[in-house]
Amino acid sequence: MRELETERLRLRYINEDDAEAIFYGWASDPEVSKYVTWNAHTNINETKYVLDIWIKEYDDPGTYRWGIERKEDKALMGMIDVVEQDNGAPVIGYCSAKKYWGNGYMTEALKAVMEELFSDGINTIKISAVDENIGSNRVIQKCGFCFVDKEKRPLSEMKPDTIVTINNYRFDR
Repeated sequence: MRELETERLRLRYINEDDAEAIFYGWASDPEVSKYVTWNAHTNINETKYVLDIWIKEYDDPGTYRWGIERKEDKALMGMIDVVEQDNGAPVIGYCSAKKYWGNGYMTEALKAVMEELFSDGINTIKISAVDENIGSNRVIQKCGFCFVDKEKRPLSEMKPDTIVTINNYRFDR
């Protein structure tokens, strides 16, 4: 994994100095966590704990995880990473602070990550979004992913009582 740049963004390694930006920017926001697999953080120590795990995972050469930083003001506005492997295909997850929603930043970041994965020899990428998360589904479609199917299931192990419809997508190079 290497740092990436787009016209407006720098996708960089996250570090322990990012804890406050992550916590106050999106990790503590219930509106952001509504459609992701984790619950909103209730205090910054939760964020620091998870951040420590994420940073240690950089020791694994198969880790793909970036903080999304705006070039214009160096604001850490979100994250994007490979959250798991599905039959050898990386599955991408992302989130950002809601004040940055609707500006095309995530589309720009996702396209850059896709190109990085392709340059590493990966030919299939997968991604999913909750059906009612219109913004995320639009990002995925703008990046050229093809709809595969829908499934109704718990959002995650952390949210077993949250039953949602998930749209599954894939991109084959």
